[in-house]
Amino acid sequence: MIPLAIVLLVLGGWLVFVFNGLIKLRNQVANAFRQIDVQLKRRHDLIPNLVESVKGEMKFEKETLERVMLARAAAVNAGQGGNMNEVLAKEGMLTQALGKLMAVSENYPNLKANESVKTLMEELTHTENQIGFSRQFYNDVVTKFNIAQQVFPTNMFASLLGFTPSALWELPADSVERETPKVNLAV
Repeated sequence: MIPLAIVLLVLGGWLVFVFNGLIKLRNQVANAFRQIDVQLKRRHDLIPNLVESVKGEMKFEKETLERVMLARAAAVNAGQGGNMNEVLAKEGMLTQALGKLMAVSENYPNLKANESVKTLMEELTHTENQIGFSRQFYNDVVTKFNIAQQVFPTNMFASLLGFTPSALWELPADSVERETPKVNLAV
């Protein structure tokens, strides 16, 4: 009777340890996602200012500007339902639209010379870098969380304790970011 009680006590202690470890990792995943969210909010706030700054010069690129604003609106609204896959998809669309805007803006010398546009572009570039670092950190934490759920013997109890794997932040298959950059050194 006493050996059974000891086994149950050790098993119970181990389950508490596993549960607390998974809770810690799940909270780190949530925190890492919120860090991405902060950077995305900053990007969402910068975009209208950038579009307004370039609108006058880019009269012939109205479609590009509209795509950026539509993608921004979709990205802002995507997070309200808490659906991670929707956020990933909408932010990917916004990244593509911004990439096109930045590429097209290179064709306008007046924009390149405009200090407010240059400042906004630099801030947006810095924010994009921060988003990249935040995504990398998020994926690192998600990977640890998912591995913790999948290794033996934790895998036998994780789903029973209510834990499910988290989705990694991945680029869509058709993303512009997946394309190899074209370098032109001709002057």
